[in-house]
Amino acid sequence: MSAPPPYQHQQQHQPMRQPQPQPPQRSVLRGLITALVMLAVFGGVGWYVWDYNTDPNGGKAKKEADRVARVEEAKEHNPKVGDCVKVQDPHGKPVPTIVDCGSPEAEYKTGAILYGPDKKCGAEYQYGIQYSGRRTVDHTMCFTKL
Repeated sequence: MSAPPPYQHQQQHQPMRQPQPQPPQRSVLRGLITALVMLAVFGGVGWYVWDYNTDPNGGKAKKEADRVARVEEAKEHNPKVGDCVKVQDPHGKPVPTIVDCGSPEAEYKTGAILYGPDKKCGAEYQYGIQYSGRRTVDHTMCFTKL
């Protein structure tokens, strides 16, 4: 038997080891970023809710409530034919307010609404209010005394 030549290296075959799965490493930086994002989201939502309800100028909730109140007030002062009203005259501008026809406040009953400029109520009506303006259609409300 002869010795292997010096330049050859004998390899020993060892079975290859399978790498063991490592549990995922959570870095401190990734956890910190996640915490900051969550804090920003919850802080933003909290600030919005607080601002919506407690703004010193009334907040958005108060503005919405005021808008709803104005719409309701407009309905209260916009009678339809057949509605009973009492008429207030603040600053020389009569304002009809819808009331129950059986109440002692009821003064007039809405008889007709005439659309168009300069319409006049007929002789069967005892009272009329003319409206004209940029935001409303020109019309005249005609009322009979109760």
